[in-house]
Amino acid sequence: MQLQKAIIGKKVGMTQFFDQENGKVIPVTVIEAGPCVVTQKKTAEKDGYSAVQLGFGEVKESKLSKPELGHLKKAGAAPKKVLKEFRVEGAESMNVGDEIKASTFAVGDKVDVTGISKGHGYQGVIKRWGAQRTPTSHGGGPVHRHAGSMGSCSDPSRIFKGKIGAGHMGVDQITIQNLEVVQVDDERNMIVVRGAIPGAKGSVVFLKNTVKNFKTKGAGANASVNPQKASARTNPQKASARNR
Repeated sequence: MQLQKAIIGKKVGMTQFFDQENGKVIPVTVIEAGPCVVTQKKTAEKDGYSAVQLGFGEVKESKLSKPELGHLKKAGAAPKKVLKEFRVEGAESMNVGDEIKASTFAVGDKVDVTGISKGHGYQGVIKRWGAQRTPTSHGGGPVHRHAGSMGSCSDPSRIFKGKIGAGHMGVDQITIQNLEVVQVDDERNMIVVRGAIPGAKGSVVFLKNTVKNFKTKGAGANASVNPQKASARTNPQKASARNR
């Protein structure tokens, strides 16, 4: 599925909104989205596919290498901290130097947010994988939080790949799918999405239209919304639904 729209942003932090229609408080994440500049354009004739490269974040020239500076100067763009390529629809109509702003997305859009999770350093199996402790009484010894048995001995005489163990935790690329955009402020370059996204405050995130495609099924006209009533149960195999 080809992307319809995408943008690079920075996680600002989390807050909450009050939904007056439903009377609920919803957690939201504020993202500083854009403005991004098109720094490179790829075409099907020359590169075999259509895509655009976006640049985000100002940075000193001394922080970039000469090849990076030459690449950006060729596009006529200022030094950018982050470069990311997206295969979006309508890439053929975009040109180098075009600006992508937060208004690319609208309230109600569903997006996938990709970021790097927080680092937790070297952690044991309990924190890293949710393993259990050994019994804490009757001479358990100082091994309550150890990994325990790793597998068989003579056969297969090795540990299978994927076995949980202690090690470096976090700093993984994670994508949270199907988050709803609840507010867009083009003047402040701000996009607010419902829920949490990976990464620490100030970390770079990528927003794309979601790959999910949910279809809402309409309920029956005479169906009750009370789950304890038989008319609300859609499974005809249940006795309570058959003996209505």
